[in-house]
Amino acid sequence: MPRRPARTRRPAPSTRDVILDAAERRFAERGFAGVSVREIATDAGLKNQASLYHHFRDKRALYEAVLSRGLEPILSMVAASSTATPTGEPGDFVEDLVEYLAAHSHLPRLIQRAALEDRRQLPASVAKILRPLYSEGVRVLADSTDSGWEANDLLHLGAGLYLLIFGYFANAPLIEAVTGRDPLSAAAVARQRRFLRLVLNRLLGPDTSRRTPA
Repeated sequence: MPRRPARTRRPAPSTRDVILDAAERRFAERGFAGVSVREIATDAGLKNQASLYHHFRDKRALYEAVLSRGLEPILSMVAASSTATPTGEPGDFVEDLVEYLAAHSHLPRLIQRAALEDRRQLPASVAKILRPLYSEGVRVLADSTDSGWEANDLLHLGAGLYLLIFGYFANAPLIEAVTGRDPLSAAAVARQRRFLRLVLNRLLGPDTSRRTPA
């Protein structure tokens, strides 16, 4: 009988990543003020919270590391969308982004809490981490010269796109409570992906009719 190919074992996550995973879940559920370092250490399987401080200086540093880790891949995807081939459609980049958000379903809620709640306690930290995503997003939209949007509209366009893409995942529990359906099922995520492609292609595709009258 032919031999079956040996399974490739995935490397075990580092202790640092295990801590970040636990912290991401907790911060997304209850925000910075509502979570203790002891809870995160327990979730991460550490003997005590002192072990956590070998990896992160304090709770603020852990929170910042969680946000940064989650946002870095998104920032790369947004930046890469501006270098897409001329034959590509504006909605192409949403494929990878939706897949990433579906696989990290705590992250959109974490970002929402950071912007609405945690900013009061950590204004400098939250602004420092989230601002690059805003700046890069506006830059990419500004470079989409064929879309017909005026410079003064880019803030509102960016905010609307953020809510369309991230808001769906951040508010998944509410959507499920209202509709009685799981918005994070494979079928629902696939439908959301198709919907977003359609919306982005219509909003950002060539169309001079959207130009603001002089």
